[in-house]
Amino acid sequence: MAHSDIGLIGLAVMGQNLALNIADHGFPISVYNRTASKTEEFVAANPATPGKLTGCKTMAEFAASLKKPRKAIILVKAGAPTDAVIDELTKVFEPGDIIIDGGNANWNDTIRREKELKAKGFRFVGSGVSGGEEGARFGPSLMPGGDFSSWQEIEPIWKAVAAKVDAKTGAELKGAKPGKPVTGGVPCAAYIGENGAGHYVKMVHNGIEYGDMQMICEAYDILKGTLGLSAREIGDIFAEWNTGILNSFLVEISAEVLRQNDPVTGKAFVDIVLDTAGNKGTGLWTSVSALDSGVAAPTIAEAVFARYISAIKEERVAASKILQGPAKTAYTGDKKALIDAVRDALYCSKICSYAQGFQLMDAAQKKYGWKLNFGEIAQIFRGGCIIRAGFLQKITEAYARDPRLANLLLDPYFTETVQKAQANWRKVIALAVTEGVPVPTLGSALAYYDSYRTAVLPQNLLQGQRDYFGAHTYERVDAPRGKFFHIDWLHPQRPQLDA
Repeated sequence: MAHSDIGLIGLAVMGQNLALNIADHGFPISVYNRTASKTEEFVAANPATPGKLTGCKTMAEFAASLKKPRKAIILVKAGAPTDAVIDELTKVFEPGDIIIDGGNANWNDTIRREKELKAKGFRFVGSGVSGGEEGARFGPSLMPGGDFSSWQEIEPIWKAVAAKVDAKTGAELKGAKPGKPVTGGVPCAAYIGENGAGHYVKMVHNGIEYGDMQMICEAYDILKGTLGLSAREIGDIFAEWNTGILNSFLVEISAEVLRQNDPVTGKAFVDIVLDTAGNKGTGLWTSVSALDSGVAAPTIAEAVFARYISAIKEERVAASKILQGPAKTAYTGDKKALIDAVRDALYCSKICSYAQGFQLMDAAQKKYGWKLNFGEIAQIFRGGCIIRAGFLQKITEAYARDPRLANLLLDPYFTETVQKAQANWRKVIALAVTEGVPVPTLGSALAYYDSYRTAVLPQNLLQGQRDYFGAHTYERVDAPRGKFFHIDWLHPQRPQLDA
């Protein structure tokens, strides 16, 4: 009996598509689903894959069908369901076999699982998989973390099935079809680091994605609210932006969504969609991690908060009948100039949001002892994933110039870009505030930029406040950093060095 190169457990849409992607590249793959009929239907519906699909009815049959060391991808719901599948696999696998979690797991769970499985002799990989259903089918961005020997075992498969980009331009190579994958180019897959590193980077990717999506929505809202443009007109503007510095998957699909008509009413599709948004938690995890790590990531956090406030629809409707904003006025300036200014505001804000994400990853590598290659991470984000964009090539180049870059804003390209565009950025934020258009992410990104570039912030007063009410001490500008002082505010005397 011929054995499969790899196995996959969980045949929801993502699992099916990834399995077909692997098979399309000529790797025989075994598949298992808790509902056996789903496995049978999937295999029967795809008889012509270049790599053979083997359906398995039991976990024991699944294990027996795999080459040693066995390799199995788990694509089931994160949390307890993943733990349950891992427990089943350990009963039929042998020491040295590799278990791969391809779901949106919390990196802390991945660290725990890797430690537990290592103690039992198993190897564990937590691999971020980004790109949605289409990416899984024709080329995702893959972010594996775990034991390096495990990466060496799965590397041929991961690099084969990942999205591919042009080596010089970073542009994604497209045109994959069932049975005919894209060949050539640079694969968007790379070893991230030990234990939970892959899932952590995937989480930050998702946090950045939250920011990108919300910023695009705010740009749409400004154009709609100040210029009175229709959804289709804004869609055309976004399509034009997608040919320039804002070229990205999210701007591209936003243009398509805005130009889509509702098949029921014939109205603009976005005009019949309820203005509420859900989330699956990764943006929250990113924000909590930033708070825990002491890293400023306000734009990502504001994107999460924007979803939360959108969810209280009935409360907002009631508030709109009570709370007053500025009177709406017709915009009398140069409309083309304003559209260009909104484009610049979106681009500058995007730079700040990514700067926050990469600083958060830098803090995490210090905390967990990882060695992250930020240039390589930017490279694997260039294709396959939801945040794929031409802009990421600039980040790759920035880290090639300085692998230890403290903040993206300090790279010459980004410094010059923001310097040239910031007048437009400020103009847009000022207009939005004057007109009462909420810009939580665009505004927070500008505040982040202004805070980061400011040598003296008002937290000197804050230190005084804390010392006054809680004797929390303060540092002095005329003393070395790390020396703390306190004033007895009831009887102010010469400052005392805190013990």
